Amino acid sequence: MAAIWNFSAGPAVLPKVVLEQAAAEMMDWQGSGISVMEMSHRGPQFKQILHEALTDFRELLQVPQTHHILFMQGGAIAQNAIVPLNLMQGYERAAFVDSGAWSAKTIKEFARYGHADIVARSVELAYNGVVRQKVNTYVPEIELQRVAKNSAYLHFCANETINGVEFQGLPDLSALGLDDIPLVCDVSSNILSRPENVSAYGVMYGGAQKNIGPAGLTFAIVREDLLCRQALDVCPSAFNYRLVAEQVSMYNTPPTYAIYIAGLVFKWLKAMGGLSVMAELNRRKARLLYQTIDASDLYVNEVRHCDRSLMNVPFILRDEKLNAAFLDQAQQCGLIQLKGHQSVGGMRASLYNAMPYEGVVALVEFMRGFEKEFA
Repeated sequence: MAAIWNFSAGPAVLPKVVLEQAAAEMMDWQGSGISVMEMSHRGPQFKQILHEALTDFRELLQVPQTHHILFMQGGAIAQNAIVPLNLMQGYERAAFVDSGAWSAKTIKEFARYGHADIVARSVELAYNGVVRQKVNTYVPEIELQRVAKNSAYLHFCANETINGVEFQGLPDLSALGLDDIPLVCDVSSNILSRPENVSAYGVMYGGAQKNIGPAGLTFAIVREDLLCRQALDVCPSAFNYRLVAEQVSMYNTPPTYAIYIAGLVFKWLKAMGGLSVMAELNRRKARLLYQTIDASDLYVNEVRHCDRSLMNVPFILRDEKLNAAFLDQAQQCGLIQLKGHQSVGGMRASLYNAMPYEGVVALVEFMRGFEKEFA
């Protein structure tokens, strides 16, 4: 059977060795006689799985002891509500960076709980009447003077999967004496793709289905002092950060199988050499694809070069009548899930950790061949 290269934006490709181990243990986890799916979440077998997953996650990301790792459910979209439910007691406003589709969803959800101050937004930039940078094709500069000192937090999305825009650094709030305002970040689609300074964040959250494991698991990394904020009275108990932390992510039945797979992914990442190694591999994969696009007369990526995502590479064909043929021929070559998000069209290749370099080589070879055929 020919190789299949899955470029889905999520649920995304998983490491082959992880799937093989999960298949081998499906009916009998380490001699227990039962599947992980059948285990009691209170039993010793799953407690071991959970402990190892939390420990390996902390080690990989170098999460300091000042931060709690919570495994939850509901995805990043639920966190758009869970964050304000936990952090808005005593506050009326929070600051937001609008850098793309997912940021916009976060801001819309937050409006139920307080006033959203938009302190950065990407707009069409024109020079001498010519549009040089389109909406959501670059990381906008934060207007720090617009961040109110009584903000509950400053929120941004580290990587916009739809638009292919990624923050390469952190907002610096110290310049205006705003150090006390926590940074809250949706890191769903670039978590574990590179080392991070976790201590700089108040909350990092995301869905697991990009770089960690299957859909159904959500993580939140929350600084200790923020657990002391009283959650809003309307916050469901299962979404109360403090209660989830006190119960070590088992306030209610956790997504046990998803945590098990995530644990296997963490061990795979450690065996690969950790996040510095993965960061270099991810840069190498993205560089190959972007160079192919930039050297082409058919393919275009509109994101400002310094803000291009290493995880999600959207591109369009100058002749959109070729879209259907491109996708059809790509699938025949084993290159699947390349259709762009319905809101922007075109194509999108997601290059998460589990996508091997060989998969990107196969993609660029196809792209070059397709261009020659239709030049």
